[in-house]
Amino acid sequence: MNRRIHSGYLTSLVLIIIGLRPSAMAETPNAPLNTEQVVSNLVQKNFERAQALTSYEGTRIYRLQYHGFAGSRDAEMVVDVKYQSPATKEFTVRSETGSKLLIEKVFKKLLQSEKEALAEENQKRTALNPENYLFTMAGYETTLDGPMYILQVEPRVKNKFLYRGRIWIDANDFAVARIEAEPAKNPSFWTKETKIEQIYTKVNDFWLPAFNRSASAIRLGGRASFSIEYKDYQITAATPLSKSNRTIAGR
Repeated sequence: MNRRIHSGYLTSLVLIIIGLRPSAMAETPNAPLNTEQVVSNLVQKNFERAQALTSYEGTRIYRLQYHGFAGSRDAEMVVDVKYQSPATKEFTVRSETGSKLLIEKVFKKLLQSEKEALAEENQKRTALNPENYLFTMAGYETTLDGPMYILQVEPRVKNKFLYRGRIWIDANDFAVARIEAEPAKNPSFWTKETKIEQIYTKVNDFWLPAFNRSASAIRLGGRASFSIEYKDYQITAATPLSKSNRTIAGR
């Protein structure tokens, strides 16, 4: 299963509005590969990683603060996660503090939605590939973590589980390292605007979510800030990725 599929689905469910971070990276005008080549490599490498990753464990910390006309509430929930290929996730809640309403209506709804996202049909509908998105080269940057392709993505259909914006692709692994976007369709009447930012980290051979930070403007007044911190990853079973797997060469 594509690791980008359900994590992209999850971020699209989060009601967030954030400012885009200024880049402290040096931009190179000429990318070694064109858009089609980058996307082809991304799809192929995502497939290979999905086939190789059998199971992993990790911990998440969900945090939410709301300040609005109905008063102020906050909540935190710590969850252990176990993933088993191809489509099983187990969530064990370790602790809950703060507003029971936020925990039940936001945190636990997100967990349930993430399980539903593992269904094969949902994976197909939310996959980061040419069937669901139009891609345009937006830049090529040299960062402290290595070179990155920047692609502009535009969904082919208006679906609240797809998004439009920018993705940063690691030029060595052809994996998504960062997303800054907004849903193709507003996921909720109660928000005036939604933006998404998610950062990924490399764990052994695999790229997994590291941090999701967001803030939402509520239609009837007020703001909410939300974050998910991903930590303590352990790859419990995986097939080694072949270093000889070929990628599409540059011009």
